[in-house]
Amino acid sequence: MEQTPVSDIVVVGAGIIGVACALQLARQGCQVVLVDRQAPGHGASWGNAGHLATEQVFPIADLSILKRLPRMLLDPMGPLRLDWKYLPKALPWFTRLLLNLRPGPFQRSIAGLRTLNEGSLAAWQRLLSFIGRSELFHQDGSLLVFEREESREAMTALLARMQAQEVPVALWSAGEVQAAAPQLNPALLGGLFFPSTGHFIDPYRVLCELFEAAQASGVRFVQAQVNGGQLHSGGVSLSSDIGPLHARQVLLCCGAHSAHLTAALTGQRVPLDTERGYHLMLPNEHQRLPFAVTSLERKFIMTPMSGGLRLAGTVEFAGLDAPPSMARAWQLHRLSSGLFQDELNSEGATPWMGMRPSLPDSLPVIDRVCEGRVLLAFGHQHLGLTQAALTAEWVGRLAGGGDTAQVHAYRLDRF
Repeated sequence: MEQTPVSDIVVVGAGIIGVACALQLARQGCQVVLVDRQAPGHGASWGNAGHLATEQVFPIADLSILKRLPRMLLDPMGPLRLDWKYLPKALPWFTRLLLNLRPGPFQRSIAGLRTLNEGSLAAWQRLLSFIGRSELFHQDGSLLVFEREESREAMTALLARMQAQEVPVALWSAGEVQAAAPQLNPALLGGLFFPSTGHFIDPYRVLCELFEAAQASGVRFVQAQVNGGQLHSGGVSLSSDIGPLHARQVLLCCGAHSAHLTAALTGQRVPLDTERGYHLMLPNEHQRLPFAVTSLERKFIMTPMSGGLRLAGTVEFAGLDAPPSMARAWQLHRLSSGLFQDELNSEGATPWMGMRPSLPDSLPVIDRVCEGRVLLAFGHQHLGLTQAALTAEWVGRLAGGGDTAQVHAYRLDRF
């Protein structure tokens, strides 16, 4: 039986993507209901690294992953871990990942990431300016450092790859690194500085400010678990634990949990898995770094925030249901040893784990399907924060029936 829509669009998922999209849609005059089983921002968006990573234009893996696979299975504290118990379920996803490392698909992924990342900084500037909170973002660049002489060749090769993709980058000497970040160990040999990046001083507050702006624009938040749904000529009806939700359109942006609803509404299975990411927040470290710093060899990032220094990184494939291994979060503090002249203070530190939604070609799904009744925006892997503002602008155009040429590379039917 056809239901009368009670809103223009239901947005499922109140992470940074969903909240940014809800605000954009409300600004366009839509009546928006935002739904999530948790309070806004309490999923993967709560604990991200806070880095606007516009320089990360390469897929999440390259052919070197084949050499690393044995260590991924055997080293529980390695920077890239695959739980051997999860291997049977992960195998189809990893098979697709390997297929996407062929030259043609790999270059398409780079092109898709570049398109999103190159527009992300300006999109965030527009969005933060609209809500009057530009001070929450510091556009002061970021630094990738190296400390071993045998890494110099890899750093030089990375510089060339970045330049080939027109990523703004500068090679810094050891002296330049020390001058910009004097608390780092002077034994560091140099690094790559990315001027067109920056960091959010409190990512969760950014989301909260966006949510408040969305509510002020008329967005209504409903805390509920959406279990399924069906399409009809008048729009879409979603089933939830508080009853049905009816709207002309639905936007699915519930991160790592998006595959089930996508299949239920569109009939298409999506090869979505989750990169489980960890962070360790150090509340007593406020003056160590002027900008985000990543270690080439240790493979983690350190971001200065208003609440201290956040150490983040590592990738773990273990599925949605396995309990977190917080030892991986504490490992981040051990990884920092030797990077500074004085060791970091871990007193009062708090660990965290979140699910980053990843597709095997490293690109998100941003699309309008089912005659415009279903919109999709998920699978941004570890670039959700970076790409959220631009994704919201694109979703706004899709919702209004605008041209979809710019989102061709991110379409659902590529799978």
